[in-house]
Amino acid sequence: MENLLHHPHHPMNTLDLSVGGMTCASCVMRVERALKNVPGVQDVSVNLATESARVVAAGGEDIDARLRRAVRAAGYEPRAASSVADEAAALSPWHGFGPVGIGLLLSIPLLAPMLGEPFGQDWMLPPWLQLLLAAPVQFWLGARFYRAGWHAARAGTGNMDLLVALGTSAAFGLSLWLWWRAATGEHAGHGAVPHLYFEASAVVITLVLLGKWLEARAKRQATSAIRALQQLRPETAHLVGPRGESDVPLAEVMVGDRLAVRPGERVPADARVIEGQSEVDESMLTGEPLPVPKEPGDALTGGAVNGDGRMIVEVRAVGAESVLARIIRLVEDAQAAKAPIQRLVDQVAAVFVPVVLAIALATLAGWLLAGAGIEVAMIHAVAVLVIACPCALGLATPVAVMAGTGVAARRGILIKDARALELAHRVGTVAFDKTGTLTLGRPVLTALVPVAGRSDEDGLLATAASLQGGSEHPLARAVLAAAAQRGVQAPPLSAMQAMPGRGVRGQVNGEPWAIASLRWCAELGAVPDAAQVERLQTQGATVSALLRLDAVGAAQVQALLAFADEPKPEAAQAIRALHARGLRVVMISGDNARAAQAMAARLGIAAEDVRAEVLPADKAAQVGALRKNGQVVAMIGDGANDAPALAAADVGVAMAPSGGGTDVAMEAAGITLMRGDLALVAEALELSARTVAKIRQNLFWAFAYNAAGIPLAAFGLLSPVVAGAAMALSSVSVMANALLLRRWKP
Repeated sequence: MENLLHHPHHPMNTLDLSVGGMTCASCVMRVERALKNVPGVQDVSVNLATESARVVAAGGEDIDARLRRAVRAAGYEPRAASSVADEAAALSPWHGFGPVGIGLLLSIPLLAPMLGEPFGQDWMLPPWLQLLLAAPVQFWLGARFYRAGWHAARAGTGNMDLLVALGTSAAFGLSLWLWWRAATGEHAGHGAVPHLYFEASAVVITLVLLGKWLEARAKRQATSAIRALQQLRPETAHLVGPRGESDVPLAEVMVGDRLAVRPGERVPADARVIEGQSEVDESMLTGEPLPVPKEPGDALTGGAVNGDGRMIVEVRAVGAESVLARIIRLVEDAQAAKAPIQRLVDQVAAVFVPVVLAIALATLAGWLLAGAGIEVAMIHAVAVLVIACPCALGLATPVAVMAGTGVAARRGILIKDARALELAHRVGTVAFDKTGTLTLGRPVLTALVPVAGRSDEDGLLATAASLQGGSEHPLARAVLAAAAQRGVQAPPLSAMQAMPGRGVRGQVNGEPWAIASLRWCAELGAVPDAAQVERLQTQGATVSALLRLDAVGAAQVQALLAFADEPKPEAAQAIRALHARGLRVVMISGDNARAAQAMAARLGIAAEDVRAEVLPADKAAQVGALRKNGQVVAMIGDGANDAPALAAADVGVAMAPSGGGTDVAMEAAGITLMRGDLALVAEALELSARTVAKIRQNLFWAFAYNAAGIPLAAFGLLSPVVAGAAMALSSVSVMANALLLRRWKP
């Protein structure tokens, strides 16, 4: 295969392709192998439940065409890259039942002898009528199995279709041979009709078609979360222009447009309120059941439902850049991804069909050697082929992942990849960032303490406000809010320089000043009053110092600034819930040790589990230390400075405080909580545990059907009809078990 290094001028692209005709885990392996052989392809993940392939490849101009050609050459149908959810949205619940209904009408009369035996009745149909009923099922309704089975055989592999085609053809052919022998043998013309097996071939095909139809219905239910999100987009928007309002298609709305949002309507796009007030229902996006009040300046998320007020909004993001589009993309990515456990299942499936074919041949030979006739030996071999279809094996994991991620999305929990979903239930330590995650993230300036000899509090506050004027840091907003409350005007600032994790410096009225953390104070040799600092810290405050700098870089403390941030109302309860699950809870904070310990005591976090005075750049190292000795660690954070720590954790969880999310944190995290409710952390871990339990149950039953069924069929204890019913039931039961997740409530 041509190496990617041969394409230095082509960037790597992720491409999605819908694949029609896949029926089992063996099909997944064939499609993956075909796509991996395309030059430039680096990684392939094929999902049976969503009937899709995700390909990472060097982006040449013809890469899409080459991928499609590879899929077709493997015997499958490449389709438009629209998601299964898009296609399913327009389908009725009975879509695709036609062939199943025809198969049932033709097959049920063939079961008449089986129904008559318990009552001592011989309801055997004439052979010619059995042939007329069975032939359309075998060669018309069953043509799909011949086509797909032929492609598999030509490619040197096997799949469910090949097993069904071989098994039913053997039963059909055996029936023709027995009929011909009866018609031409020594008892010809005496009216004796042997038992034929046309019913086995017809009923097996009908049951397999019924199972595939029920699977398709279940798949549409599993993707209902995506369809519900897609339906949040209104088709039109009310554009506000110089001549009044006019309705325009949503696709024509641009950033900067002003739109009218009327009572009861959905917000067309991400926007900011310009005029009006209302309450907005964001429950489909964030899981938050209560309406959120909105007024001028507040952000709105596209898809939310407006309450009783009329608002004029300015569009901030449209299309793929909107929050709703990113949510849909994250859910689709998770449902298209392959969970780690599925890799092992695929390896088993690769050798499964050849092993089954060998067992069927051994069954045929064994019964012949035991003295049974060709009729008995053939029927037992057919039963082995029919019951051993690996479709349940291929569906067990992806359907559970689809159901789990769909339920999570409705609760406001976005799961970015299947690995995070599978791993979260093994978390033993949960590490929280403090500010904005455990706390409200809205600290207030509780005290400004001038040093001895200074009494101009307003002047010092004005200098502090000037230094913080260009910063978005929560402590900066607290200083500015205090200055505004007192009516203090900030003097002009120049040469402002932010010092991450330490503070800020700049020229105020041409003189050098700084606001410094206690750590930076120590580095500069400026020592504040220790008694004052201790008094403020024991009250739970974060303490900074206002410094005046001189020409040679020396610093003198002019005042102490004390900031306090309240914990979120649900924080203590959320931590108790995690402790109840047997989890260790750690708090990582940039605050001084006393302030961090005071907050930890209020939240119920043990003193030894507090990591204080941690610079933003060092959070990832703290997470790495927690992961030692094989401990699985989840990191919960809300801002861009938490992104390295989120990426360093086994499971990164990003908090999206206002439903909009933090882009950098969302990209780094495997899970995003769409509202700042800490109770969702325990819910996410619980949902992971439930989903992994469903995966394990499904895999157990998928293997159990084969482990029990194949020996029973080989030893003559299952007829082909019963084997066909068991095979169809295995797939349907796996789907139904996964869909039970949709009933989960925290």
